[in-house]
Amino acid sequence: MHYPASMEKKRLSKVLASAGIASRRGCESLIFEGKVTVNGKVILKPETHVDLISDDVRVEDRRIAFEEAKVCYILNKPSGYICSNKPMERKKLVIDLFPNDKRLFTVGRLDRDTTGLLLVTNDGHFSQKVIHPSFDIEKEYLVKTQQEITHEHLVRISKGGMVEGFFVQPISCKKVRRGTLKIIVKEGKKREVRVLVQKAGLKILSLSRIRIGSLRLGNIPEGNYREITEEEKTALLKSSRSST
Repeated sequence: MHYPASMEKKRLSKVLASAGIASRRGCESLIFEGKVTVNGKVILKPETHVDLISDDVRVEDRRIAFEEAKVCYILNKPSGYICSNKPMERKKLVIDLFPNDKRLFTVGRLDRDTTGLLLVTNDGHFSQKVIHPSFDIEKEYLVKTQQEITHEHLVRISKGGMVEGFFVQPISCKKVRRGTLKIIVKEGKKREVRVLVQKAGLKILSLSRIRIGSLRLGNIPEGNYREITEEEKTALLKSSRSST
């Protein structure tokens, strides 16, 4: 592959995100952990300016030579899979469902027992926009419970509660069948929906995310995925801002 003699230098964290290493935040963590070197020296500052032509940039001693073609997939995550890039003995990872020719990571997380719509990408910039609070993107979940859902349950969930030390409150909470409800949230705190439903006294049989912004899970079989288009990516970010 032919490269120009030099290119404009950019922040190290931005260069790594563009190369598909991780989200911008994930790349900053790698830098702070001392896993990134530039020209043989460990760099601990994400704002360090580099380029991939004139500088030898490495992550865990693997040289980053060029920016990968960006891809983004909608996955119907099965139960039992973990959103992590760190190998775990006897644990199933979401990224194991994909070919290993690209370094992919999940956009945000779903806990191990939650199924449904999960974005998986190597586009750190897009990932950062999707998870950043300023984009205020809605996430819709389908919850099936052991008990019949009453008006009192809905009222209690709708009032919100404390999750990870923060008060969170759903955008909406609607009963769709005897033991099924749909919940829309924006905060995205870890296990937020699960915690709110359980605090209302309901036992969860299954929890699935069915929508992120304008992206819907549709009829993708569990464990399968499809690539999303640039138009869908643009619509996702536009719809999030227009809904605020």
